[in-house]
Amino acid sequence: MTFRNEPVYTAAIGAGRAMFGALRVRRTVIGAQHLPDNGGAVIAMTHFGYLEFALVEWPTWLHNRRRIRFMTKKSVFDKRVVGSLMRNMKHIPVDMKAGASAYAAAVAALRSGELIGVFPEAGVSASFTIRDFKTGAVRLAAEAGVPLIPLALWGGQRLMTKNRKITLRERLGIPIMMVVGEPITVTAVEDATAATARLKVTMEGLLETAQRSYPIDGTGQWWQPRHLGGTAPTPDEAAAADAAREVRRAQHPRKG
Repeated sequence: MTFRNEPVYTAAIGAGRAMFGALRVRRTVIGAQHLPDNGGAVIAMTHFGYLEFALVEWPTWLHNRRRIRFMTKKSVFDKRVVGSLMRNMKHIPVDMKAGASAYAAAVAALRSGELIGVFPEAGVSASFTIRDFKTGAVRLAAEAGVPLIPLALWGGQRLMTKNRKITLRERLGIPIMMVVGEPITVTAVEDATAATARLKVTMEGLLETAQRSYPIDGTGQWWQPRHLGGTAPTPDEAAAADAAREVRRAQHPRKG
């Protein structure tokens, strides 16, 4: 593949590397060889924090100089400065109430050889466990005829996440584990729901590998899921908090 010069994206990668360097973030990548050097692919990622897109872009760029185009909520593109950056980096805006155009744009990008980043959970999981998946990642891969690359990231929630104010001191020296799985082939005739269930099981396995390999014991820590001895909300508690938040947003749109 011929890589185009994209100064905005290159600058963003540089800024991210500088920020993570200043925070002394320690990254470990397992399975980087599964990141394709050529051709389109859907990269399906776990979603426990708000900086995971940058944490995944960084090692991907270092590995093979490829750029990931993320499917992101349209509201992000509506912001003047951030929106301009997102458009220049060729990320794809998603209208949550009418996603057909974003889906079509993503399929076209995949067929032209791009990497598309997708969070199948469609939102940050405050329980730090994998929630139910939407079928979009599987359907994109099947329709575009490209592989699906499962990826689990652990530790990113300690930098920035939902419902938690994290001090600068707490962010220093955070280890990040990224585990990339073998490419998954999804055919157009395969049931999307069944293929999505298969993807979820695969990513749960990758997450377990990341958690077992993590160099810090999370027992009693807010960033560790309850079933592993942490104090994070249970999946039911997190779901209830999300539902309450949606009610507040509906009643007070400007306050969120």
